[in-house]
Amino acid sequence: MKQKVLITGASGFLGFHLINAAIENNLEVYAGVRNKSNIKHLEELPVQFVELNFADTKGLDDIFSSNKFDYVIHAAGTTKANSENEYDLVNNQFTKNLAVAAEKNKEHTRRFVFISSLAATGPLKTGEGTIKEDKVPNPVTAYGRSKLKAEQNLEKVDIPTTILRPTAIYGPREKDIFLVNQYLNKGFEPYIGRAPQQLSFVYGKDVANLAVKVLANQNANGVYNITDGNEYTRYDYALIVKALLGKKTMKLHLPVTIVKALLFAVEKVSRSLNKVPTVSNEKLNELMAENWICDIQKAKDELGYLPAYNLEKGLKESIEWYREHKWL
Repeated sequence: MKQKVLITGASGFLGFHLINAAIENNLEVYAGVRNKSNIKHLEELPVQFVELNFADTKGLDDIFSSNKFDYVIHAAGTTKANSENEYDLVNNQFTKNLAVAAEKNKEHTRRFVFISSLAATGPLKTGEGTIKEDKVPNPVTAYGRSKLKAEQNLEKVDIPTTILRPTAIYGPREKDIFLVNQYLNKGFEPYIGRAPQQLSFVYGKDVANLAVKVLANQNANGVYNITDGNEYTRYDYALIVKALLGKKTMKLHLPVTIVKALLFAVEKVSRSLNKVPTVSNEKLNELMAENWICDIQKAKDELGYLPAYNLEKGLKESIEWYREHKWL
């Protein structure tokens, strides 16, 4: 009999890769979705759909009781919101509600994997050094703070838990970093300011494969930074994409003050329309941070993590997918 895994955020970019990794590992997949989720790209996959309302604790209890999941991978959350309270509700409180439901069913549910974010610990303020798991957390956005609170609440839930903190995740179906590809494809290469940066990336498939791999690892308890293990400058991403696309671009360094003024106007208009902007002034705290380089030795030693993709290999596969599906 196949073991059952509930994957939340199943309709999203990472959820798609998590589902495929779970199927490849012969797991019975339950795709957790919202009632308005777009699931057309999942309908041909061998999965069972479970409609989740994270605010309904009784409903979550019933779902766990009736389905008896062996594992949970919690990837649902929000990266964009108009208030700290909204971030906290979706990323923290809803995570807690799901984990408590799993705890009540822990005679069946043996591991809870939480897809957190490197934003929960925050960047380094100097170009020297690497981010390790024992770094004192200092998230610089409401998003990061909500993820950190979720991690802290999970420590209080009595169920084996693995917390993965991936850096910027890219790959097929991803839409936010993909915007950079669109600009480059049109001949524009924009940057905010001129300060040097050290960046890290991780391919969606590497995150998904690791999340599935740790399900059966009884010793995979704790927090783990996840990148592809390499260090990149602020220009490396564009250099690789331009080469793959065969494009030349105009490099634009936008003054920080002008960007902040533009974002202030965009935020004001977005809120008046009850919409959430793609980039906010607060998000600049992450986008302009000096050092996002990570030490992933703990994940290598304890989880057997061996990323299969560096940025060049991952972007090559991504660009091919975006072109095939007419995104570029």
